[in-house]
Amino acid sequence: PVTFGARDAQELILYAALASREEDQDAIDQAVLSGLKDKEKLKNYRVLKFTPFDPVGKRTEVTLEDSEHKTFRVAKGAPQVIIRLCDLCHADTAAASRAEQVVDELAAKGYRTLGVARAEDSGPWQFLGILPLFDPPREDSAATIADARAHGIAIKMVTGDNVAIGREIARQLGLGTNIQPATDLFPKETECDLGDEVAVKIEKADGYAEVFPEHKYGIVKALQARGHLVGMTGDGVNDAPAIKQADIGIAVSGATDAARAAADLVLTAPGLAVIVRAVEEARRIFERMNSYAIYRIVETIRIMVFVVLAMIFYNFYPITAIMIILLAFFNDVPIMAIAFDRTLVSPKPVRWDMRRVLTISTVLGLIGVAETFLLLIIAKNYLRFDLGQTQTFIFLKLAVAGHLTLFVARTPRMFLKKPHPAPILLWSAVVTKLLATLFVVYPFGLITPISWQAVGIIWVYCLTWIFIEDLAKLSVYRRLALESPRHVGFLQYFKQRLSPYA
Repeated sequence: PVTFGARDAQELILYAALASREEDQDAIDQAVLSGLKDKEKLKNYRVLKFTPFDPVGKRTEVTLEDSEHKTFRVAKGAPQVIIRLCDLCHADTAAASRAEQVVDELAAKGYRTLGVARAEDSGPWQFLGILPLFDPPREDSAATIADARAHGIAIKMVTGDNVAIGREIARQLGLGTNIQPATDLFPKETECDLGDEVAVKIEKADGYAEVFPEHKYGIVKALQARGHLVGMTGDGVNDAPAIKQADIGIAVSGATDAARAAADLVLTAPGLAVIVRAVEEARRIFERMNSYAIYRIVETIRIMVFVVLAMIFYNFYPITAIMIILLAFFNDVPIMAIAFDRTLVSPKPVRWDMRRVLTISTVLGLIGVAETFLLLIIAKNYLRFDLGQTQTFIFLKLAVAGHLTLFVARTPRMFLKKPHPAPILLWSAVVTKLLATLFVVYPFGLITPISWQAVGIIWVYCLTWIFIEDLAKLSVYRRLALESPRHVGFLQYFKQRLSPYA
């Protein structure tokens, strides 16, 4: 402790302890009380009035009566607030300069600070001194921030501490040292339009210090105005407006009911690493939805267009009604397993890109139509199958090729590379393909059977074409990557015109 008006460090801590309440379980109050060697001294004072910490005023104030029935007041809080309360800048400029220097020196070493002051009844405040508090970040904070940045998430610190301590904490966490004091960014009337210049400063800053509750809401609004999706974490009542305004409001463990009610996501355990895990899971879900959409469109094009072409050129139905029902059943089993599939986790934010989905689906679907129609020509003109055998031949081809296409559609990479399909997806596809294969050989009188030789032809044919489909898919993905970036600036992308005529 650094004393000014107090006789020694223990007297300074005693006054700070008088402005603390053990029953509140406040971390700062607990630290102050633990630093007092003789707690019996507290019994010599009676609390007449206690004003708890106010996020706006940034101080706690208590009115007490001593053993001689004299009343006095004690205040503790942010050093800059206590310095202004004592009017040191006018009454004792040397003391004010020394106090500010002490705060900066302690902040550079990673210490937060508390100012303590005393006043006789209604008399002027006397600055007693400064208490350093060591409040290091969680051990996993730096790793969590680095992990979040690796996922394309920009992290900005919002703190009520002064700029010096804010910069030191930001340096320890690897956030950068461009910490802006909120008082320099916001006008007195915080409801007014901040303007583009201030919004740009807020956007470029690594963090914000000396923040009041209303500033948090303004920071979120300014970042949203710059086209960002904003997530906001907090735990107090004063955080609730900013949490509510954010695109993703997050109440941390131990948050107040107000913060929880305003939040979209409530954390039940300490730490923020779970947020990154939630982002990863959300991107996995997105990729599963994406692969599902591509596969369903591919199969729709493959079957519908092929059936129409077969009816036009050969004037017959290439598959029967019962085959359509069985195809739906065999396809639905692996499709349900997509929900549990392994997927790539994008390192950047992703968005829904209908053009991308339709392009990939159309290319794969048309290739599927071509390969199926070619097999129909082979069955009719070279293998000389009759109508029933041709229908069974085509049915097995659609069943086998459809599931193989699922493995192509599920990843933008070569389908043989990692991440490999989840066991439930792989085995659901294998089992249903085997059932379809056995069914065409032993159909129980429901369809015309075909030979094992014909089955072998279909399997070799489908396995050959799956590599052709995969090469086409990779080519289309490369083309799309050059023409329409999938990431970065996705909010602005939505605002662009879809065509010169839009």
